[in-house]
Amino acid sequence: MDPLSHLLSLYPVRTALDVRCRFGAPWVLDHEGTPRGVAPYHLIVRGEAQVEGQTLQTGDIIVFPHGRAHRLHIGDPQHASAPHSAPGVLRSLANDGEGPQTDILCGEFRFDADGSAGLLAALPDVLVVHTAGRPDAQSLRYLLRMLQEEAETPRGGSEAIIRQLASALFALLIRTWLEQALAVPGLFGVLAERRLQAALNGMLTAPEKPWTLEELADTSHMSRATFARLFKQAANATPADVLAQLRMARAARLLDDGQPAGVVGEAVGYQSEAAFNRAFKRQYGVGPGAYRRRGPE
Repeated sequence: MDPLSHLLSLYPVRTALDVRCRFGAPWVLDHEGTPRGVAPYHLIVRGEAQVEGQTLQTGDIIVFPHGRAHRLHIGDPQHASAPHSAPGVLRSLANDGEGPQTDILCGEFRFDADGSAGLLAALPDVLVVHTAGRPDAQSLRYLLRMLQEEAETPRGGSEAIIRQLASALFALLIRTWLEQALAVPGLFGVLAERRLQAALNGMLTAPEKPWTLEELADTSHMSRATFARLFKQAANATPADVLAQLRMARAARLLDDGQPAGVVGEAVGYQSEAAFNRAFKRQYGVGPGAYRRRGPE
């Protein structure tokens, strides 16, 4: 499994795509803040939108990983007509604006707020990906086009098809973001730094291994000092910190699958169940047993 696929498998995300907006300028769309672990996103499938001080064009995607309130608009919001419901395979909003039209698909990425804390911490407040005219975004652009077609001209099975297509959206979005972004924080910073991918893949593949700094540096063909410096620069954390985070994410997934705490602790590198319980509680605020009983969100 490649490092990005492996990393995303540790932090499962559910994707909902449930609103289609068809607005004529001037228009405004206010989005309230969402709870922790719910990240609203907007796909500009036709036209343009102003948001967060920037102009989004056809094919652009904006995500608010930490759920903050935001406003999308074109023209003076004070002169925008109020949106109203319209028929469609998705919940649809339209207005009476007579200016240039903007079509937007809106939804949410939903994370396990506790189990995905490490992933969410590595995402910026606002994440924007551009697809128009970019070879590195070709697959994402195809996906957006298919979502648009199913929403605009629904046929038998369109709702199921939209759900299935939307489930691939987050992985494609993150891959394209990593290829476009000039600087990427946290876990994704390690993933984006090609010289560190072998070390990250080792930790992902064998989290139970008692990795030393020397061993991780060897996988990347670097000296210990060079590796430690580059890793800290990319992740803003030490290799030991990242390894502990990946171990706890793996442990959470195994607990979600119903594995007992003793088995899980050994699977992620702890020699005693007591040590694992302490480490897990530091990460998630509850012990493994309580976490397993609450079930996956």
